[in-house]
Amino acid sequence: MVASTGSTAREGWSSRSAFILAAVGAAVGLGNVWRFPTLAGENGGGAFVLFYVGCVFLLGLPLVVSEIFIGRTGQNDAVGSIRTVAEKSGVSKAWSGFGLLGVVAAFLILSFYSVVAGWVLYYVGVMGGDFLSAVGSGDLFRGALPGESQTDIQDRLGGLFGNPWLLLAMHAVFMGATFTIVARGIGSGIEAAATILMPMFFVLLVGITIYGAFVGDMTEALAFLFTPDWSKLTPQVMNTALGQALFSLSLGVAGLITYGSYIKGSAGLGPTSLTIAFADTGVALIAGLMIFPIVFAVGLDPAAGPTLVFQTLPFAFQTMPAGALIGLLFFVLILVAAVTSSISLLEVPVAWGIGEMGWSRPKSTMIFGGGAFLIGVACLLGYNVWSDVRLLGFWSLFAETDILDTVDGFTGKVMLPLGAFFTAIFVGWRADRKLVAEMTGLSGVWLSAWRFLIAWLCPLAVGLILVTGLFPEILGA
Repeated sequence: MVASTGSTAREGWSSRSAFILAAVGAAVGLGNVWRFPTLAGENGGGAFVLFYVGCVFLLGLPLVVSEIFIGRTGQNDAVGSIRTVAEKSGVSKAWSGFGLLGVVAAFLILSFYSVVAGWVLYYVGVMGGDFLSAVGSGDLFRGALPGESQTDIQDRLGGLFGNPWLLLAMHAVFMGATFTIVARGIGSGIEAAATILMPMFFVLLVGITIYGAFVGDMTEALAFLFTPDWSKLTPQVMNTALGQALFSLSLGVAGLITYGSYIKGSAGLGPTSLTIAFADTGVALIAGLMIFPIVFAVGLDPAAGPTLVFQTLPFAFQTMPAGALIGLLFFVLILVAAVTSSISLLEVPVAWGIGEMGWSRPKSTMIFGGGAFLIGVACLLGYNVWSDVRLLGFWSLFAETDILDTVDGFTGKVMLPLGAFFTAIFVGWRADRKLVAEMTGLSGVWLSAWRFLIAWLCPLAVGLILVTGLFPEILGA
């Protein structure tokens, strides 16, 4: 059971359900609602989806248990928690270094994540204005964006990218909301937000999916997502699915270590971790069932790539009944998912500042929130004023990527896999076995299976992601 702490003790979750909601919120974000449907569309559907689900439970779940175990045992920020587990296991405290890697990764990801979330916020405004126009005209159930051509709708995103002041405003508003929630602490900030936003998210997700089932082509969507064409499961597709499994669960950025450190009491981690993995995977699959029936119903390309959400779907909403309302609710849904993930990303470095530097929560939030905001400004300027800047131009892998894509690529290809790899090695090989069994609540065949996966399969698979990400020519990419 998770219990809250007193006023003089370290903050904690008020209940087990509060922790689960917050942890699911940390995992469920743009990676599930935007990135997963995009990758499923680009990689042929069924075979990718089924392989991805397998990766979540064979690789992601053991790592979820491991990160929560570290945090719950250490009862400190990511670095301090790893140090505590190392001390209790009689191994070098230098292992805490991979916790710092996660802290830096979370900080950098937040910087560009806020910019992308700003795009979502912009589209909430666009669709909100369109819906108010529908209400004003008395045609509440009309399609979205009447009178705009498909080219007009598609050009809207490019217009946003070319307007640094508008990008800056959206980025500032989103980061400000994230900053405010984290500065309020665990109970009145993060937990309160999770207990309000996550139920709202699930209601919207299910509601829009039901809408898509009635007005879209659910049969074709089901066939696309769950009928595998194994000839499309190339090594490159498998590697993409592996990476998405880690990315969607927010592994390698110390988020679950940090959230796990606020758990009090002695509940087993197996069922809790399984709930998080099921919820995260379920959201990704339902997001596919929400988006693809609408895409297929109007004859659009499911392999549209990253523009699927921002350019393809707005045009689809134009042709569908109640498209103005559904379009607004759809982007509100994505915005909610972005907020719950962004607060976990900011909490990681903020907790480090409190635990390692002795800063107050407001000071730590100000330093890291402000720093991430400034890096985000550089990322958004990379779409316009600084479009010619190549941060890692000397590295062939990033020679042609703008600032945002470079930060995204470096964290995703290098830092996240390294964090997950060291987590697997540390917990699978260095952590005291009795301590692991006691704190996870696993025993018998479940403990043996988990130990095999975390000690052997996870390091090999994550190592493969790291190597092939850095040297894509290995897979012919």
